[in-house]
Amino acid sequence: MVFLDTINAANPTPHIGRIEATNPCAEQPLLPYESCTLGSINLAHFVTGAHGRPHVDFDHLGAIIPPAVRFLDDVLDMNRYPLPEIEAITKGNRKIGLGMMGFADPLIKLEIPYDTDRALAVGEQVMKFVREQARAASASLARDRGVFPNFKGSRLETDGHRLRNATVTTIAPTGTLSILADCSPGIEPLYGVSFVRTVMEDVRLVTFHPEFIRRARAAGVYAARLRKHVAANESIQDLADIPADLRRLFVTAHDIAPEHHVRMQARFQRYSDSGASKTINLPRTATQADVAAAFRLAYQLGCKGITVFRTGSRDKQVMSCTSMQYC
Repeated sequence: MVFLDTINAANPTPHIGRIEATNPCAEQPLLPYESCTLGSINLAHFVTGAHGRPHVDFDHLGAIIPPAVRFLDDVLDMNRYPLPEIEAITKGNRKIGLGMMGFADPLIKLEIPYDTDRALAVGEQVMKFVREQARAASASLARDRGVFPNFKGSRLETDGHRLRNATVTTIAPTGTLSILADCSPGIEPLYGVSFVRTVMEDVRLVTFHPEFIRRARAAGVYAARLRKHVAANESIQDLADIPADLRRLFVTAHDIAPEHHVRMQARFQRYSDSGASKTINLPRTATQADVAAAFRLAYQLGCKGITVFRTGSRDKQVMSCTSMQYC
């Protein structure tokens, strides 16, 4: 579901037109014929920890944002457009969407369970930093290359932001990108410590989180029997042979209350010029009232849209947690 009133309240170029739809994954509200170039930073590479005190390396993160913004802006000019209408509106607004993926992985390195207020705070802190730095980079480009052609009359002109790009930040789902980068997708929690992706013609790709394996070995509990138990369960919270602190850290999408899913999305949405892709996972027992509650909370917290998925609502799921290979 998308909330068009919320989307248009933040439409950077209302003088050009009213937004009526989004791209297929709903993270990018767009005008007719408009396209957008997206890129995602793998946050798993930006945690450092001297003397056993891990923290987000904002110096490193800040250093890669300007070239990322410049790269995305360059793509708009180098691209070949299939229709002149697409080229005109895309170059007129020059929307880009720098976001992130792998958010669950640095939380684990930081020893922060996903379903905590600390995780919400880290998510907001990182996304606020990314937008501040991305806007600064876009402003620098505007001084060298000029503002986007539709700047006059835009919301950015009203707010005093002379940017090269009408939008600079987006949280995309990164389903495929995260596979290539070997990290957790987007801002999602772990879907499972072990899970199966079904791709193409029912090809099953089994994944086991490497950090869990490392920590289980360090705790002296890793064994083939444990691997089988983990692979056969959506959640590890009831597996008593795993230490309590390890279970607490490796919460999965199925352990997290729908309200927390929505609140995490809302924290990122605050600093996303466009949308924030996030799946609100519901258990098989979820009712229509549960779905409605998630919709209402997302709207109240300022999300531009929401995706709800109830486990088992489709005969075939792209992702599942039970691996017959290990059962």
